[in-house]
Amino acid sequence: QLHSDSDRGDGSVRYVLTGDGAGTIFKIDEKSGDIHATKRLDREEKAYYILYAKAINRFTNAALEGQSEFIIKIHDINDNEPKFTRDPYTAQVPEMSDIGTSVIQVTATDADDATYGNSARVVYSILEGQPYFSVDPETGLVKTALPGMDREVKENYQVVIQAKDMAGQMGGLSGTTTVSITLSDVNDNPPRFTKTLYEFRVPESLEPGSVVGVVRALDADIGENAQMDYRIIGSDGPGVFEIAANRSTQDGVIVLRKPLDFEKKQQFGLRLQVENVHINPRFFSMGPFRDEASVKITVEDVDELPVFERPSYIMEVKEDAPKNTVLGSVSASDPDDKRSPIRYTIDWRTDMDRVFNVHAGNGSVYVLRQLDREDNAWHNISVMATEFNNPQQVSRVPVYVRVLDVNDNAPAFATNYETFVCENAKANQRIQTISATDPDEPLAGHRFFFSLAQEAAGKANFSVRDNKDNTAWILTRRNGYSSLQSVPVVISDGDFPMQSSTNTLTIRVCSCDREGNMKLCNAEALTARAGLSTGALVAILLCVLILLIAAWIWSTQRAHQHQP
Repeated sequence: QLHSDSDRGDGSVRYVLTGDGAGTIFKIDEKSGDIHATKRLDREEKAYYILYAKAINRFTNAALEGQSEFIIKIHDINDNEPKFTRDPYTAQVPEMSDIGTSVIQVTATDADDATYGNSARVVYSILEGQPYFSVDPETGLVKTALPGMDREVKENYQVVIQAKDMAGQMGGLSGTTTVSITLSDVNDNPPRFTKTLYEFRVPESLEPGSVVGVVRALDADIGENAQMDYRIIGSDGPGVFEIAANRSTQDGVIVLRKPLDFEKKQQFGLRLQVENVHINPRFFSMGPFRDEASVKITVEDVDELPVFERPSYIMEVKEDAPKNTVLGSVSASDPDDKRSPIRYTIDWRTDMDRVFNVHAGNGSVYVLRQLDREDNAWHNISVMATEFNNPQQVSRVPVYVRVLDVNDNAPAFATNYETFVCENAKANQRIQTISATDPDEPLAGHRFFFSLAQEAAGKANFSVRDNKDNTAWILTRRNGYSSLQSVPVVISDGDFPMQSSTNTLTIRVCSCDREGNMKLCNAEALTARAGLSTGALVAILLCVLILLIAAWIWSTQRAHQHQP
């Protein structure tokens, strides 16, 4: 209540209020000066108000006193409950943690005045979640309350925490929040095989690198704590198998590394070990973190193809070998039964000319006709081996036949020689050097011998000089020549049996100057030099003559057409 010394109670004084909330929140009785609040006040919204009051003459509005300032402070009452900064909270803590391991700290705030009484003093307690967790009443720090909490038994916990003001006393206001706590995994469980004995059956034809079987071990842990390594710690077939972990499934995959043979070994035994990759030293006492199991692998028999003693065969035969000559033999056997009979045949697709054959019973390869090395020095054929009791089982082996040379060809001129001699040539003049060729291939190389044929020795106009280097010279034996000359030359080889042939060298006569340069040859020489025969030259001349006559007739007709 406001009161002015000028107020005598006669109603002449009027009180006026201005400032924060004047006229809305606060009203003044202009006659008595009583101030009233018109609505509920909230300290948390506004803690104090500054107002101004004055007394004026009701009739003249003149100020009776100076303006007075006063402050209205709002006293706090406990009208706000504590509120958590988050709801809900989420947290993780490793399983098997010790008692008192910190999990998470929760915080609640109270909007009441912390400086006035206990309205804003908050105390924390657990409503749900005991006996697994506890909370510090002053700090809100949540801790583990039980040792050995096992994720594999229970992974998730819902903890309800209360925050109560008035220091937790009766009548205080409270708020709650939920903390979702998950136990994170640690490696506290060893892997365990699902069986103590695994059995697999595989065919002996299984290719190296193929999967034999899959073994499985289980680990109650998760993530990297459940990663496992497998290894073979014992085997009666060292190096035949290996095992590796499939990282996506953590299964152990057994793989074949060497070929199997039922006839040699029908069963294998393995001893396997599985072990965690990541082991926590803290839990060594809960170990060992490994397990063992046995594997029995049975090899099943497969009807195998016949197997040749060699991967390929090379045989040799002379080209003059008679029909039915045996070159050699091939041999194959049935791996399943060494006593099982084998039948041999030629794969005729590799011997379309039917040059060879093979004895069906013993594999002897022989020729069906005489060979010619100069026609084909090598023959590549395939021999097939078929199981007598199972014709579907067929193997093939390549046989390479080399045809050995026999001296069955006579040497001959190396080329067709065009030889000329001047009509005024002198005796003992060299006019041609000749050489020879022979399709045979003697081991020591070719050696040719040249001589004049016996029938021409008495009347020869030319001589043959053997140079002892597989060449020979043709020399003149007299002065002057006038007609076409023929020289029969005998060429012999040096192999056994010796082969020889008579080759005729045609020599044409030409006119030459004193230095021996050719000037003019007879018609036969010219046609030979041009590479044309006499008949061909005559045909060409006739064609030219016909063309000239046709041109003359055509020009004569045009001249008659232009006459008037």
